[in-house]
Amino acid sequence: MYAFHSARLAGAALLALTLGVASATAQDLHPFADTSRVVSIGGSLTEIVFALGEEAKLVARDQTAVYPEAAMALPDVGYMRQLAPEGVLSVSPSALLVIEGSGPPEALEVLSTAGVEYQTVPEGYSADGVLVKIRAVGQALDAEDKAEALATEVEQQFVDLAARTATITEPKRVLFVLSTQGGKIQASGTDTAAAGIIALAGATNAIDEYSGYKALTEEAIIDAAPDAIVMMDRGGDHAATDADLLANPAIALTPAGKTATIYRLDGAYLLGFGPRTAAAAGELADLLYGAQ
Repeated sequence: MYAFHSARLAGAALLALTLGVASATAQDLHPFADTSRVVSIGGSLTEIVFALGEEAKLVARDQTAVYPEAAMALPDVGYMRQLAPEGVLSVSPSALLVIEGSGPPEALEVLSTAGVEYQTVPEGYSADGVLVKIRAVGQALDAEDKAEALATEVEQQFVDLAARTATITEPKRVLFVLSTQGGKIQASGTDTAAAGIIALAGATNAIDEYSGYKALTEEAIIDAAPDAIVMMDRGGDHAATDADLLANPAIALTPAGKTATIYRLDGAYLLGFGPRTAAAAGELADLLYGAQ
């Protein structure tokens, strides 16, 4: 019992350190003048709107919004980084709620000029980032009480997760592979959702020499020496079988390659950084260290 409480307190302390950074950004948003026809741009924002029970205000979403299933019934106005004003205006929106990084800026400017109020929610690949997003969405939709209740629930999940990962003494080295197009291993460096979920799961990103996603040389893969490889569970052009990966000469020389340790999780669940992120990080921790 003492060990459990010690671990829980340690986890809470670690989370508190994380939460101490930049939580003030949530205060930048304000209630939309008209929330009757909101378009949500960003999968995590749409997920939060549904989690708050405010989905009746939504009239459309973007391509990254694939959860919950009910969101898929909403009109799709395009990819978040390639919005076309005509597509957004076609659903007669009263307001546009966008995740940081959406655009292009010219498209948002056109929409603003057309009279569509928009607000940007800050992105963040951490426990704090998720809580900031929840509270920001609540502010924009004039649903702050609901948002605070959800944030409190999600925060406790992160506290429990941090308590668990605080007991890990030998963090696994994880290589997140985005794709293997053309035989090149595209992997995550720092400042990405992949790096964020790896850290939350109590593991170490095997690539920390660069920011973002980049094609790795064989030498870089071997030097990274990952214990496990993590990928999104998806099809299409970016799909790669375990056999494809293990056939890569550099991968084959790594601990992950020698033990064929490859894990796949749903992309929106793993990298969405919405209300399910603590669960996703916990599931990844289960895969890496065994369920507790």
